[in-house]
Amino acid sequence: MITISLIDPHHQTPLQKWQFTHSSTIRIGRASDNQVVVNHAQVSRYHAELTLVSSSPQSLLWQLVNQGRNGTLINGIAVSQGQVTHNDVIQLGVDGPLLQVQIASSASLTNQGTPALNSGKITAPNQPCNHLGNSSEHRFCVHCGEPLGVIATIRHYQILGILGQGGMGTTYQVWNTQAAQQWNRLTLGGVQPLQVLKEMNTDVARIPKAQELFEREARILSSLNHPGIPKFLDFFVEGGKKYLVMEMIHGQDLEKKVLTQGCMTPEQAIAWMIDLCDVLAYLHQQTPPIIHRDIKPANIMVRHKDQQVILLDFGAVKEIGTPLGTCIGVEGYSSPEQDRGAPVTQSDLYAIGTTLIFLLTGKNPQLYYEQQGKEYRFNLRHVKAIPPKLRQVIDHVTAPRAIDRLQTAQALAKALASC
Repeated sequence: MITISLIDPHHQTPLQKWQFTHSSTIRIGRASDNQVVVNHAQVSRYHAELTLVSSSPQSLLWQLVNQGRNGTLINGIAVSQGQVTHNDVIQLGVDGPLLQVQIASSASLTNQGTPALNSGKITAPNQPCNHLGNSSEHRFCVHCGEPLGVIATIRHYQILGILGQGGMGTTYQVWNTQAAQQWNRLTLGGVQPLQVLKEMNTDVARIPKAQELFEREARILSSLNHPGIPKFLDFFVEGGKKYLVMEMIHGQDLEKKVLTQGCMTPEQAIAWMIDLCDVLAYLHQQTPPIIHRDIKPANIMVRHKDQQVILLDFGAVKEIGTPLGTCIGVEGYSSPEQDRGAPVTQSDLYAIGTTLIFLLTGKNPQLYYEQQGKEYRFNLRHVKAIPPKLRQVIDHVTAPRAIDRLQTAQALAKALASC
């Protein structure tokens, strides 16, 4: 027998129960013809399917397959398919409803009766998990939820893989063992143990300016609190190397989106850039104002669970009023004054204009940059993918002189909304 209970996430008590004695397939979703019907915005019409893959008098083995557009998690770990065991918690969508599963074999029903609902925090058993029953494709144990392939360990951070490498540092996906001990998979309470660790590269660690930028990134991130910015979690020095730990964002950056899915529609591109304007407005209103200096499609991520735009990589971040002179920028995206080492807040807005060019054409904006009279600027007159009104906004925000551009992120968001 298998019992599925809809759980109140605050009180951890069952709101509704479904019991199945002879079923081998159980469909879960919002549509009325599912065996388990859950009405919630995060739940797809046909969200997941549980299948009995083996049975014996001693044990029943169920497998879950995700079919929902918002994903499915088992004990806090997103899966496309995975084994479900007794007392596991299935979440329909990252912020969706919770279902707890109780599985009883015929032998256990005879000897012990129906298992009671575990209303407390899900914890690992007293004995260490042996991780048996996991396939080579599993990155996390289907029983205890711990990572299976640990490359190295730095303090209490287990390195699971490389996320990216740049001139300044290497970012890793890590498992925080301290956070894992406190992480409540039933209520999703506490700090999620899957995190991002950024390590300063050895070859630049002896360069004073590189040290300054790395430490500045940590200091500024620790002072920020905005849903469009990854949360700062830790900064430490180990073995002479500096490390920065941040929230893990599950999503896809806009560069990869365009390269894999093709150019964006003007409506979608505008909506994402309006969201990014909100992040920049927050940064530019700090005291002193903060300039990101590295706005480009690869540093703008769309989070899977809610399509929220997240601004990444604060390694080039700068506060207005600090000494000028460092030239940081990407060809085709950075403004003329930023290339000269004198960025202003309007430099970030310039980069939103160039990012829009890429999202709508799939090409580096530099291809459209040419001399017009005595100035160099973008020539978009013959680009059919960019509507005339939006082209005017891009022309305005990418004017060669900062004083001739839209002056604030709020003004740019308003102009984009009018398109």
